[in-house]
Amino acid sequence: MADGPLPKRKREEEEEAAAAGTDTHDGVAAPFPLAGLRLRRVLRESAREKAVFLHGEVTSPSGEGTDAVVILEKTPFQEEKVLDLLKKHMKLELQMRNDIYSTYHLYPPLELSEIKTTVVYPATEKHLQKYLRQEVHLIRETWEDYKNITLPFIQSQSFSIQWVYNILEKKAEADRIIHENPDPSDGFVLVPDLKWNQNQLDDLYLIALVHRREVKSLRDLTAEHLPLLRNILQEGKEAIAKRFGVPPSQLRIYLHYQPSYYHLHVHFTALGYDAPGSSVERAHLLADVIDNLAMDSTYYQKRALTFALRADELLFKKFQEAGKVETPTSSSPLDSLENAPHPATRRELPVWVGKPDYFHARREV
Repeated sequence: MADGPLPKRKREEEEEAAAAGTDTHDGVAAPFPLAGLRLRRVLRESAREKAVFLHGEVTSPSGEGTDAVVILEKTPFQEEKVLDLLKKHMKLELQMRNDIYSTYHLYPPLELSEIKTTVVYPATEKHLQKYLRQEVHLIRETWEDYKNITLPFIQSQSFSIQWVYNILEKKAEADRIIHENPDPSDGFVLVPDLKWNQNQLDDLYLIALVHRREVKSLRDLTAEHLPLLRNILQEGKEAIAKRFGVPPSQLRIYLHYQPSYYHLHVHFTALGYDAPGSSVERAHLLADVIDNLAMDSTYYQKRALTFALRADELLFKKFQEAGKVETPTSSSPLDSLENAPHPATRRELPVWVGKPDYFHARREV
C-alpha cells in the first residue's frame, strides 16, 4: 500500500520479525548468522526512513539455501548522546566549503554507530514481495465491494496472526506490555511497536491490540464497540503520559484501512513523527471513528473507503478482475508532454521523474 497495506504488523513493516531471526539451542537464542548471509538483491531503499531492505540467503551446513529478509535502519539521534558524538568522533572529513557553508563526513565512535537490524527468517515469497518496490494504486471500496471482493479474499487467505495471540496470552513480549485492560469484551493490551527502539520519544510508536478476536478491521465496527474504542483512546493516552511523559495533544492515534493484519489494533505515534502508514489514504483517527459510530452505528458498513494497494498484491488483482481499477492508456503521460503543440504549453519535467525514491523529498510504499 502506499503507505499502502503491506501484509504486516506496522508495527510497518515488521510483523513476522517478532518471531524471526533467532534459532534456539538448549533453550538459548542463537543470533542470526548475519556475516554468513549471501546478498541476493536490494528489494527497496528509503531515504525518508533511512533504511534499506535486503533479500539474502543463508546456506545450511548441508548446502541448502534459505531466503531471508534483512532490514537495516539508521536509528534517530539521542539528545543525551549528541555531545559524545561531537567530542568522540573518529574522523571529520571535509567534503565542501563555500563562504560560510561547509559539509563534512563525520565518523562516529562504535558505540554511537548503531544500525537497527530486523530479520525475517525463513522468508517466503510473500515476504519478498512485501518489501519489493512496486507501483501503487488507489482503490475506492464500497460496502458491496467489501462484501463481494475484500471479505471473501480475507476469508480465503491464511494470514498468520499467532504472534498477536501470543502477546494477548502473555506467551511472548509480556515484559514489554505498557498497559492492559483485561476485560475480554472491552479490553486491550498496549505494547511498543517493533519499529520503536524506546531510546527516544521522537519516533514513539505503540500498538493497542484488542482482546476480542472476531473484530478484523474498521469495517466490522459498530456502536457496540464504542466502549472498547473509548477505553483504548482514554486509557492509552493516560498510560503513555504516565510512562513516557508525552501529553495526549502530541499523540497521533489512528487505525489503518486496509490494515496490515486482520485483528483490530490501534496505532499510537508521536505527532511529530512521520510514521509509515499515517497518510490520509490509510489512517483513520480514532477520535473521528468514535464520533462517526456515535452518530451512526453502521457508518462503516455504509460508506465507501479509499485505500492504496500495491500492484503485486492479490487483493489488488481481485479488484482488477472485478473491473474496479481503471486501465491505463497505451500512451505514456511523458509522450503527451513531448508532443505538446507549442513550446509554451510544454513543461520541463523534474529531474527525479522516473528515478528511484531517493530523488524524492518524500516516499512510501
